[in-house]
Amino acid sequence: MPPDPDFSALRVEFARLRGERGWTFDELANRSGLARRTLIDLEHGRTPGNLTTWHALAHVFDVPIEHLLAVLCNNHTPPGGNDT
Repeated sequence: MPPDPDFSALRVEFARLRGERGWTFDELANRSGLARRTLIDLEHGRTPGNLTTWHALAHVFDVPIEHLLAVLCNNHTPPGGNDT
């Protein structure tokens, strides 16, 4: 069985990126087209979101989606990380 994804790390990275830019939830909602409630729920860990949501946020934050999703493997070896 694969390890559980670290959704807490994804939430923290999302909050860091938003905070780094000084964006309110309202501003991020306007920039992303996502609902303010969705963004709040993501940052507070009430939902893990879906790929479409994270794709939109990667574009708004101007980071590769891999940057966001890589944190899901915090505290364990990512897939393909073994050279055996």
